[in-house]
Amino acid sequence: MASDWSETPIHCSVLLEEVLQYLAPCSGGVYVDGTLGLGGHTEAILRHSAPDGRVIAFEWDEAAIASSRVRLQPFADRLTIVRRNFAEIAEGLTELGVEQVDGVLIDIGLSSLQLEWGGRGFSFQRDEPLDMRMDTRREVTAASLLASCTEKELADIFFYYGDEKQARPIAREIVRARFPEKILTSGQLAAVVARAIPRRFHPEKIHVATKVFQALRIAVNSELENLARILDDVAPLLRSGARLCVISFHSLEDRLVKRKLREQEDLEILTSKPIMPTPAEIAANPRSRSARLRVAVKK
Repeated sequence: MASDWSETPIHCSVLLEEVLQYLAPCSGGVYVDGTLGLGGHTEAILRHSAPDGRVIAFEWDEAAIASSRVRLQPFADRLTIVRRNFAEIAEGLTELGVEQVDGVLIDIGLSSLQLEWGGRGFSFQRDEPLDMRMDTRREVTAASLLASCTEKELADIFFYYGDEKQARPIAREIVRARFPEKILTSGQLAAVVARAIPRRFHPEKIHVATKVFQALRIAVNSELENLARILDDVAPLLRSGARLCVISFHSLEDRLVKRKLREQEDLEILTSKPIMPTPAEIAANPRSRSARLRVAVKK
């Protein structure tokens, strides 16, 4: 059944107040939201930069763009949406004739649209085609990775992208299970992972397949490569005094953000430690619990 995007619930944007505090949007400024998603951060930036601040939002998920356009219609005269990944912000701004901006936000998290309404197998909580592409124009899907990778390649994906300590037995079971019947749905994959790990090694607080799904999503969408690219390219796009805010959701991303910000001579780090959600925010939005915000300013 096709999803009805008009009924998509409003996504709870993580660390919203903290982002606004550090980004400090104001009238007349030009800001980039590198991950539009369902438009929560974008809407807040537009409101705080009224009456004539501008937001250029990047998003490669066509469904997210369609949903957010409805939400952000009142701001259409100050909003430009570009269907590109945040790694291509430099190219997108060049096409728009914009040389520098007053702030950039990148939120690397998965939106509730993708988890709950996407039908692309991002979650093990329902049985869906094992796609996991945020941009359906990309060729490689999670199912095709599972079908084509060697046992060692799969184990490496699960270990390096998911920090999965049972990566080898999981990869071995996937290779055993994919013939003669391919692993094509999220339900199939979750069952294979659960079968591969002895019950005594199942984690208590998360689903046994959580890290495998995370690792596959990162691999399918080249998430770490894209993050590294924008962190290498972003400094020249910022005016002096402009802020860069980056929200990540697991230690692998956060370590990369920390290292890349330190390497940029034109950036001064404003957050010696990552900013975490308050207990109140976590209670209201449990998915925010692993969010980490790091901020730098252009010298």
